[in-house]
Amino acid sequence: MLTKLLILSIVVLIVNIPFGYWRANVKKFSLQWILAVHIPVLFMITLRILVHVGFAWYTFVFLVIAFFLGQTTGAYIHKKIEQRYNETTSCLIMDLFRHNC
Repeated sequence: MLTKLLILSIVVLIVNIPFGYWRANVKKFSLQWILAVHIPVLFMITLRILVHVGFAWYTFVFLVIAFFLGQTTGAYIHKKIEQRYNETTSCLIMDLFRHNC
């Protein structure tokens, strides 16, 4: 059970990085900002059900931390790319390819 939870936490963290990147480039509390925060939540709930992790209180600790670390990491990457190139979009993958990072 713990192994599944740790793997799921890593997946949630990785999936949230592009969404955090997107969130960092849009106006706070706009529709895009709300989508960037809530789409990964739906993904996280679906994964919980598919992996049979359940909804015990201790699973929330791991997954919420992974969620916020992913969002924060994406925003940090956005800030660093914007500082270096002064031009970014809301798409992490596109910016990485465009700037050959």
